[in-house]
Amino acid sequence: MRTLLAVLALIVAILTVLAAVALAAWLWLAVARGGFWRTDQRLPPPGDPPVRWPSVVAVVPARDEAAVLADSLPTLLAQHYPGPARVLLVDDNSTDGTAELAAALAAAPTARLPLRVLSPGEPAPGWTGKLWALRAGVAAATASAEPAPSVEPAPVGGGPLGARAGEPAEYLLLTDADIAHRPGSLTALVTAAQGHRLDLVSQMARLRTVSAAERLVVPAFVYFFALLYPFRWVNRPSARTAAAAGGCTLVRAGALAAAGGVAAIRGAVIDDVSLARGVARAGGRIWLGLADGVDSVRPYPTLRSLWRMVARSAYAQLRHNLALLAGTVLGLLVLFAVPVAAAVVGALSGRWPLAGLGAAAWLLMAATYLPMLRYYRQPAIAALALPATGLLYAAMTVQSAVAHHRGRGAAWKGRTYR
Repeated sequence: MRTLLAVLALIVAILTVLAAVALAAWLWLAVARGGFWRTDQRLPPPGDPPVRWPSVVAVVPARDEAAVLADSLPTLLAQHYPGPARVLLVDDNSTDGTAELAAALAAAPTARLPLRVLSPGEPAPGWTGKLWALRAGVAAATASAEPAPSVEPAPVGGGPLGARAGEPAEYLLLTDADIAHRPGSLTALVTAAQGHRLDLVSQMARLRTVSAAERLVVPAFVYFFALLYPFRWVNRPSARTAAAAGGCTLVRAGALAAAGGVAAIRGAVIDDVSLARGVARAGGRIWLGLADGVDSVRPYPTLRSLWRMVARSAYAQLRHNLALLAGTVLGLLVLFAVPVAAAVVGALSGRWPLAGLGAAAWLLMAATYLPMLRYYRQPAIAALALPATGLLYAAMTVQSAVAHHRGRGAAWKGRTYR
């Protein structure tokens, strides 16, 4: 009996120390991590409109996107942009009729911008499929000297604005095939870039939160992204932190060229962050924030589909480093599991200092999550479930590492990248 009591006392003592560490860590994160939990980083307010509206080409890489294209592409084609603009959809070897559907959507009477479909073929060795598609689109948009991809013979659709849109792009809008743009989105992006002298403007699209799995995982996904790359730090003129959200990124063509073009990041799995780092290293100014007029229409109805989405790049985020993986998993356990364990064990055993430390860390953690839940219009009570979601992300990260070391790497849409 004495041995059992001694073991219990030791467990309580260790848990008390860990709970104090967790509380101190959450206090530090809340105060010193760039206000990562805040959701006030939105597109800079527009100033005076440009004297001359620059030419813009939207480049949309698409691989087997017929299921979502009807809800996304028309919103881009319908943009009322005051200057020359056009859309290039790069069909990455789709087998579901993506290219044909895109052409049909471009012929709709609501389409203001002309569309051209490019077919660059299979990626060259060392390239990811998305970046091979972006390379083809950027080359066509900027009339670069790179080998021209195969192209449909003529653009489809487009009103009078599209008729003036044949000149090389001064800005490139890199946007995913599942992203819907509300009216005025393109104009607002260009106005922000021009008015604030930004070389790259990126918005984290508002993801779907319809299914139970989406409501559990999606707000936390954006919360954790902001924890890794605090938006306020990214947006400082002298920032050392660089990141972007690949679903909606407007980049000045000259800044992209100065960063080495798409070829400089050709093998990157986390291509948006790599792009932002390249532009920042080349001396460009970047900006990242949450979107009010850009939405993802891609559904993730099950936990399994969300798991695949997160796990395909989680280990790459850790640079495929086992030491970083071990530290990350340990840190997630301390931050998310220990506060709950301390609160429960302390309450059940009558160790109220232990329960207080655990409850304080748990509540502080939940408080930092509340702004993101409000942004996603989720109930405040859901903040208490963040520990479960944090441990879920730890499991996704471990599974991502296991897949990598088994030679499966990052798998997405029938391709695997080692």
